[in-house]
Amino acid sequence: MYQGFYNLTSGMLTQSRNLNVISNNMANVQTAGYKRDKMVSTTFQEEMLYRTGKRYKEDAQPLATTSKIRAADRTYVNYEQGGFDMTDGILDFAMADRGFFCIDTPAGVRYTRNGSFHVDNEGYLALNGVGRVQGTDGQPIRIDNENFTVDSVGNISVAEVSGGGEEGETTTEVRQLGRLRVVDFEDYEQLHKEDYGVFSTGQEPQNVEQPAVMWKMLEKSNVDMMEEMVSMMSSQRALQSAAQVLKMYDQIMSKAATDVGRL
Repeated sequence: MYQGFYNLTSGMLTQSRNLNVISNNMANVQTAGYKRDKMVSTTFQEEMLYRTGKRYKEDAQPLATTSKIRAADRTYVNYEQGGFDMTDGILDFAMADRGFFCIDTPAGVRYTRNGSFHVDNEGYLALNGVGRVQGTDGQPIRIDNENFTVDSVGNISVAEVSGGGEEGETTTEVRQLGRLRVVDFEDYEQLHKEDYGVFSTGQEPQNVEQPAVMWKMLEKSNVDMMEEMVSMMSSQRALQSAAQVLKMYDQIMSKAATDVGRL
């Protein structure tokens, strides 16, 4: 009887946590570069079951192992690349291969696949709510002219035209504003997911010399809305079923303590 309380309560707690993970995925379905989470559960403290006689308890026969508690093991991040959305926004960037953009924050450098940048009050390329975008020189990239172009490796440059006086001769000079720093890591399992879709890690980042940067495009989240809806309904029903059976257990125990106890 009491084992049922352990089974049902732990199941409710596990399903509740799973619903939180699913809800977070669904809330970020439109977040550029977001990577979906998946919670994995496990059993806790398995025990051996034995069969004994009614009167004589010697020579117990082992039957099987069981666990009274189901618990959340950990949450995995799916790093599968999402689709691409052409936005035509001059401050939108995406990557067609492995790698992360580098963002300077007060807590140190953070890494993200979200290339939906903007220009802050001081003219620096930044990720909203996180920090400034880092260039290959380790410094933030300042955008002082919005008539720039970006090539496939992340070079941001401006073509400036000078001259055009009485003789009508003009010269064009290409000025480099910066180059997006793109890095990658050997072990994605050591990346720690934080708010705003950024990651931190103790690993040494490896610079990607030839990144596949796509301008005026964004990488979509890799959340499958249909799959998340199915998982949510399944988890919700499991939670409701456990709650109903737990209520029945409580009523049975109440009867045993009041009505049966009087006999």
